Amino acid sequence: MQHKLSFSWRNQQLLSSSLNHHGVFAYPTEAVYGLGCDPWDEIAVARLLSIKQRSWEKGLILVAGHIDQLDFLLESLSLDEQAKLKKSWPGPTTWLIPHQDRLPIWLTGKHDTIAVRVSAHPTVQALCAAAKQPLISTSANVSGQPPAKNALQIRKQFGAQISGIISGSLGGLAKPTEIKELRSGKIIRASI
Repeated sequence: MQHKLSFSWRNQQLLSSSLNHHGVFAYPTEAVYGLGCDPWDEIAVARLLSIKQRSWEKGLILVAGHIDQLDFLLESLSLDEQAKLKKSWPGPTTWLIPHQDRLPIWLTGKHDTIAVRVSAHPTVQALCAAAKQPLISTSANVSGQPPAKNALQIRKQFGAQISGIISGSLGGLAKPTEIKELRSGKIIRASI
């Protein structure tokens, strides 16, 4: 069941235009601004990777507004694994889960897992609800540079390379979300 969240007309228009025209957009997340696009649009993902100067081999994060948007990936997990995910979501934990070849290589890179998160951030939830699907979530920065924390930093780094900036406030985290491997429990990136 999708949550009904308020989403400004301007944000709705920017999202719709981006999704329909291979666009890449910036939006606030839990700690930093992210870059997003339609994960099923290979052209948009290629643009995003080019803008970030990031190798496709690294893979990307799928962010959802509700766990139902990730059902197609979670159905093959054990009940214990599903319970572990549900206990942490919605929230700031990104999990590496097996994708079992259900996703295109431009999302998974050279990995047999995919990074997924169900966000509690209201703007992220509204974006995913409006898109009716998960979206790409990667920090808004050129690889190796600090992630953007405001619209001015985004404009300086990316200018007209992106379709626009979704308005909203950052969440309360000091660092990007924690990334954990589901099967081993290993912390790949700590948030504290």
